[in-house]
Order: sequence, then C-alpha cells, then structure tokens
Amino acid sequence: MDIQHIISINSEILSGTSVFTGTRVPIETLFWHLEDGISLDDFLQDFPSVKREQAVGLLEMAQKTVVSPKFLQWIHEMGA
Repeated sequence: MDIQHIISINSEILSGTSVFTGTRVPIETLFWHLEDGISLDDFLQDFPSVKREQAVGLLEMAQKTVVSPKFLQWIHEMGA
C-alpha cells in the first residue's frame, strides 16, 4: 500500500496533524493504543474509519524504518 493511502497531512484537518488517509484519526493514536496494551483489533473497532490495511501498512513502515541501516547508524551516532 502506498504511503498516500495510509498517511495524509492537510493543514485544514486537525491543524496539519498526520492522520490516516480519509479519516480524522491521528496516526499517533494507533501507537498510543498499542503502548497501552490495546490490540490492533480493538483499535480498529474504536476507529472504524481506519482500514486494517492502513494500520498494518503503517506498522510495516515503522518496522522497516527502525531496522534500516540509516536509522541504526543514526542511533549509534546519538550514543544510544
């Protein structure tokens, strides 16, 4: 799934907060739910305008980012 089908940023929607495309649900809401131990299924039930493919696509992008060599190099340079 293309990023445009997952994330949308529009200054007229929630003051430019990144949201799931076609919704007013901020991207960070998914991560807050997961941090609180709320399952993906429960998140999708709480926010039915978000498609499962969008949520899974976002998680896949996040996973690819944190294991990318550039990110790992940046972490190393930051002294973490």
